[in-house]
Amino acid sequence: MMPSTWYAASARPFAGLPPLQGKTEARVAIVGGGYAGVCLALGLAERGVLDVVLLERHGIGHGASGRNGGFVFGGYSLGEDELLRRLGPERALRLYGATTRAVDLIRERITRYAIECDAVDAGVIWANWFRDPEVLRERQRLLREDYGVEWEWLPEEQLRALIRSTRYHDGLFERNALHLHPLDYLHGMVLAAQGQGVRFHENSRVRRVERNGSDWRVRTDAGEVKAQVVVLACGGYLAGLERGIDRAVLPIATYVMATEPLGERLHECLVTRAAIYDTRFAFDYYRPLKDTRLLWGGRISIRQRSSKSIRHLLMRDLLRVFPQLAGVGIDFVWSGLMSYARHQMPQLGTRGDGLWWMQAFGGHGTAPTCAAGELLADAIAQNDEGWREFAEFGLQSAWRPLGYLGAQAQYWWLEARDRWKAMLEA
Repeated sequence: MMPSTWYAASARPFAGLPPLQGKTEARVAIVGGGYAGVCLALGLAERGVLDVVLLERHGIGHGASGRNGGFVFGGYSLGEDELLRRLGPERALRLYGATTRAVDLIRERITRYAIECDAVDAGVIWANWFRDPEVLRERQRLLREDYGVEWEWLPEEQLRALIRSTRYHDGLFERNALHLHPLDYLHGMVLAAQGQGVRFHENSRVRRVERNGSDWRVRTDAGEVKAQVVVLACGGYLAGLERGIDRAVLPIATYVMATEPLGERLHECLVTRAAIYDTRFAFDYYRPLKDTRLLWGGRISIRQRSSKSIRHLLMRDLLRVFPQLAGVGIDFVWSGLMSYARHQMPQLGTRGDGLWWMQAFGGHGTAPTCAAGELLADAIAQNDEGWREFAEFGLQSAWRPLGYLGAQAQYWWLEARDRWKAMLEA
């Protein structure tokens, strides 16, 4: 059967991990084999906490972590301006800085563990869909003055020399960013943690997590882990283990496709190795791949669509930017579920009884999951309290199923606002 994603089709060989069989003990049991869980497992190993078991229902990276755009950059789903308004300058700077440090740590780990993941350290371009440059100027000023981050201005002429489309007007270049093959990156981190003693099990669906005296029992279909600490890191693929944790997120779908190899046609569109996204709320995001394909993503929805429907929607979006690619073949189409919180920030916390959670990275996950993994590893290994920076962004109910209707209505309204603004500029 043909792999469902380009990532699965192009991933480097990775031996499958055995399911959990029988009873075992660990200091830490992690449920979920995506970015969050694997980053935590590796972070614990690097701190000398090696008695760790990670349980994944399907395969490592089965969910959004193995299906995303592959962008690695700072920040959260919540914008920097709103983060500043809610937290004030000092706390906002600390939280944002955790993600920019995470970008550096991802680079460092790729080098330290020789992870082959097609990392392209060429930055990210934020391209303006609209003529009015003020949205770029405002963000550039905010990042410089309040976060100490400098994004380079790309005037329209320079931008169009890099991105051969008349769709955009000016842009910003974020140098401290990269893009990579997320599945290979995950597998590389697993191998690094395995080499230090962490145990990983795929095809090990957790059926129940229950308190038993001073410990926890984590039960799968064929085994059980007795652990002092349990971490739920399931993202948009809800495990049904703790109602309050599951109810705090909305699983939202996004869509991705990869073209056929373009060869020289790729240079008709891009003369940059940077990854790109635009200034609309419902933005396109895309990047060149190693085999001259163009990976293209966009849209968010409460609906899981057929491959045919996704191909139609995304092809229409692509041709609005690159009409010169009319007739190009699409070899892979897929979707994935991201977990969103109402407050648009990650949820990282504990009840104080050894049960922790980390979720709701909102489609902005590569660096924030690394940052959250580091904070939680510090908490477990060293009783560090840095994780409390996220305490304000707690487990607010997402009000499913009504929350889905609200999220979709907000998406449609903001999408319509972007269309109206573009029409006024036409």
